[in-house]
Amino acid sequence: MKRYLEIAKITATHGIRGEVRCQYYCDAPEVLCEFDTLYLDNGKRAVEIERAYPHKNIVVMKIAGADTVEQAQKYIGKMLYLDREDAELPEDTYFIQDIIGLEVRDINSGEVYGKVTQVYQNGAADVYAMKNADGRELMFPCVGEVVKKIDVKGGVILISPSDGLFEVE
Repeated sequence: MKRYLEIAKITATHGIRGEVRCQYYCDAPEVLCEFDTLYLDNGKRAVEIERAYPHKNIVVMKIAGADTVEQAQKYIGKMLYLDREDAELPEDTYFIQDIIGLEVRDINSGEVYGKVTQVYQNGAADVYAMKNADGRELMFPCVGEVVKKIDVKGGVILISPSDGLFEVE
């Protein structure tokens, strides 16, 4: 598991006091606003966050040391990372980046269905997409009736698919 995880991308400057606009990659903008320290360059360089707040569909952030538009412009296009040790996740909650790549296996038969390639957050329940051995994309909801166990460290998701879940009409 990677220690530093992508949490946002700096897309533009905001105003004249060195603030930047960030596209966030977390469940809600408030999550990004909780961090006092984030990282650039795949976690190699820490930056102090003086303030951050949601604004429309983005987060506006002030990075320490960037006090003018010109100083903030050097951050445009940069990815911001969080240190997973700084994040507290509720029980049975995982980083999407840790789910992608997990092998999906039938809890009863042991049959391998494929590996997770994408996680779609569509409302009531996430939907996991995977590729099977034939290269076909299959999807299943991440609900208790289907997903029986997620073992990130073991690299596997155990499921109990209902009849017809992976059938193509």
